Amino acid sequence: MTPNNKTDQMNIVIVGHVDHGKSTLIGRLLADTGSLPEGKLDQIKAMCEINSKPFEYAFLLDALKDERAQGITIDTARSFFKTEKRHYIIIDAPGHIEFLKNMITGAARAEAALLLIDANEGVKENSRRHGYMLSMLGIKQVIVLVNKMDLVNYDPEVYSKIVDEYTQFLAQIHVTPKTFIPIAAREGENIASKSTKMPWYAGESVLSLIDDFEKEKEKDNQPFRMPVQDIYKFTEQNDDRRIVAGTIETGSITVGTPIIFHPSGKKSTIKSIEVFNAAAKQKAGVGGAVGFTLTEELYIKPGELMCTQNELQPKVGSKFRANIFWLGKAPMIKDKKYKIKLGAARGNAYLADVVTVLDASSLVSDTQKIKIDRNDVAECIIETIRPIAFDLNHDIETLGRFVIIDDYEIAGGGIVTEKISDENTVEKGAERRNFTWTKSKISPEKRARNMGQRPCLLLIIGKQETEKYDLGVALEEALFNQGKTVYFLGISNMLLSMNRDARRRNTEDRDEHIRQIGEIAHIMADAGTIMISAISEIEDTEASTLKSLVNPYMVKIIANGNTDLYDQKADLIIDTQASVQDRVKTIIDFLNSEETFNPKEI
Repeated sequence: MTPNNKTDQMNIVIVGHVDHGKSTLIGRLLADTGSLPEGKLDQIKAMCEINSKPFEYAFLLDALKDERAQGITIDTARSFFKTEKRHYIIIDAPGHIEFLKNMITGAARAEAALLLIDANEGVKENSRRHGYMLSMLGIKQVIVLVNKMDLVNYDPEVYSKIVDEYTQFLAQIHVTPKTFIPIAAREGENIASKSTKMPWYAGESVLSLIDDFEKEKEKDNQPFRMPVQDIYKFTEQNDDRRIVAGTIETGSITVGTPIIFHPSGKKSTIKSIEVFNAAAKQKAGVGGAVGFTLTEELYIKPGELMCTQNELQPKVGSKFRANIFWLGKAPMIKDKKYKIKLGAARGNAYLADVVTVLDASSLVSDTQKIKIDRNDVAECIIETIRPIAFDLNHDIETLGRFVIIDDYEIAGGGIVTEKISDENTVEKGAERRNFTWTKSKISPEKRARNMGQRPCLLLIIGKQETEKYDLGVALEEALFNQGKTVYFLGISNMLLSMNRDARRRNTEDRDEHIRQIGEIAHIMADAGTIMISAISEIEDTEASTLKSLVNPYMVKIIANGNTDLYDQKADLIIDTQASVQDRVKTIIDFLNSEETFNPKEI
């Protein structure tokens, strides 16, 4: 049964230690609210009778064969039930420590949580760990259910002891539960109605208190956010539209709205709202997979965040403070390259600093630790190679959560709590490198006068189909024949190609290739050499990165024809209709005018 009224719908996650009764509770909720498909309950009971097994409400949920065999929930199951007030999507998250990754995935979509503790077993390590996970994910509405009260003869002292112990724990992690409820899920006590077996409990039933949960602020009323997933360009039948496509995460937008893309900062206005195989729309809202055409043609890359200009803007930077839960087999360590996924943005990231590591069970903090081990919860500083756009978790949760990938597996997840001023981390890194660089006794000025040239990086950019490689090789030969010390680094033409397939595979690798070119060019320039390289297009941020890395030497950007991606004016734009020899002459004339050769003053 799937709810059809999205207005009155809420996502709730159920978490707790393995075997504390999550699936049983959900099965009971489905049965007691009449939310099961017709005949389902009788079918499961009949199957149990045939197999000589006692009936369990958990069997209503355990659909996977492995789960039936092992008696534990492996993946996150979604179920639906309804009360008179609203429809619910309830998520049964795994409690076993090996499946905490699945639990995070489920809990990340929830607006409220039910956390189960077995009255007979008491508060377990995973009970504490799951409590911290809910806190870290920003789930503020929590009800704690003390289950299996029938196994302790409905003893109020057992219940009170668990309430006292877990309340103290939750207070330390700044979680205030809505209430505690003593229940016996298998017997249906305090589930749909008040139990007569626990007269000492003065509160309401589970269903009654679930209905008291408050809905989150509607995403339609939040600032507009759409991570750009792809850009489509049509060429047939004189269709020259460039459509920016994605799924709207929050807010709504209409034709004519001024918009801005982050982190690039490019601006335009919505010209039309396109929907696949349907008529164009005037307005689009949350959950819609749509495309937009713009009044000004912009080159936008997948991973950009589309926002309106007149609403709260996201943070943009390459450094942020985060709370992270680490699940990787290997610890998270400094100076190792990881992949980060935040919205549609994907890129390289590093652990810049570990502020504190918290044992999620004992809540003992360690401020001396320099790595994050498996199942650790940590406050840390994450640094990305290039700036990305994000929101703080308390502003817009959807764009304030991220995952870290290590060796092709999701190894950690967390929330962004603060933007850290990065002050151009690439530039700062280059400054540190130059400060510690072992200086030659031959000064750059003396080397330049002796060689009769200013060392620099000549970067030829252009669209995929232009002859950048041939032009670079021809330029190298011409300068060499004039007695110049010059070198063409041709490998970049292959590594940094931005055709559609390569862009999908190597978005993160491109950052590293740009850095490598910059470092190599710095060494070559330090040796007095003119280095030539060629790539397909370049972004403003990439150009800034190269200039920071090659500094104090020059970078000259030569555009082989008009480009889409580089907004700043290139140092030289040459006509692609001219022959390669004429283009080489144009470049050499430009370098002479810039006094690159035989400079008067160095």
